[in-house]
Amino acid sequence: MSVDLSDVPAELRQPVGAALAAAGVADGHLAVELVGEDRIRELNREHRDRDAPTDVLAFPLDGAGPTAGPRELGDVAICVAHCSDVTEAAVHGVLHLCGYDHEVDDGEMLALQARVLEDLGR
Repeated sequence: MSVDLSDVPAELRQPVGAALAAAGVADGHLAVELVGEDRIRELNREHRDRDAPTDVLAFPLDGAGPTAGPRELGDVAICVAHCSDVTEAAVHGVLHLCGYDHEVDDGEMLALQARVLEDLGR
């Protein structure tokens, strides 16, 4: 098995791959899409009941358990207009796809995010 980053913008493949590696994910497919403010607001409203734009949203699909076929990690939507750093948003979203949740953990996700960004020289 391997990681399929064909649906990730070329400039984000390295940080996305680094986030996956840091999370211990070595197989699966994911998509990252750069979207406008209207689209991110629509997604945020539909999926989180928050009628406001945001920087990044993650939509995990397959969990950590076994799958019948190739693992589908999920999708990440990034609104460049609401990001101070698109690379950081990509890493953040991918870590959410890998099961991390900074809203309920004890800082593990944000510490891992910081380590990935530091390793990328950011």
